[in-house]
Amino acid sequence: MEKIEGQRCRGCSRSLEALPSSLVKEEICLDCHRWDLDPEWKGILHKNDSLYHYNDFLKEYLARYKYRGDYTLAKAFSHTIKSYLTKIEYDHIIPIPLSDERLYERGFNQSTTLLEESEVRPSHILTRLHSEKQSKKTRAERLRQVQVFQLRECDVKGKSILLFDDIYTTGTTLRQAAKLMKDAGADEVSSLTLARG
Repeated sequence: MEKIEGQRCRGCSRSLEALPSSLVKEEICLDCHRWDLDPEWKGILHKNDSLYHYNDFLKEYLARYKYRGDYTLAKAFSHTIKSYLTKIEYDHIIPIPLSDERLYERGFNQSTTLLEESEVRPSHILTRLHSEKQSKKTRAERLRQVQVFQLRECDVKGKSILLFDDIYTTGTTLRQAAKLMKDAGADEVSSLTLARG
């Protein structure tokens, strides 16, 4: 496992040292710059912090964990996640939910389990509609995706929200969830992911 260290995008945690300078603008990667150019998404997600590079080792590790049901592999990250969370403040930490169909298929929510193994009690105030697996979609399809989340009865007005997921790829999933929170009155929405793809 390779921790993300050194200079990183202040928007999404992508390592800037590995990017050509043409893909970096004002300390953010070109992807985050594009999000900021779109008035619908500008400022929706305050920032994302990712802990590890999504390298071949972590890809295989997470595939075993998520898709082959090796639930106990979540324990390996408990100390790192717990340590990170003690350094920041938030009112609610919300794992990105799975649809009921996907939850039945997998048997557990990988994001919820990572938090619970880290002795963190998450807020389950988001639900997700069933859609095609994110991993099966192209980048363009992810960016065009309609809202897949719904907010349960919960007052988030003026609150600081931390979303949690296993992998940040395009940022679409996290931004959709963040938009729902902001529309409901949340003051600030950030995210933490285990890996940056």
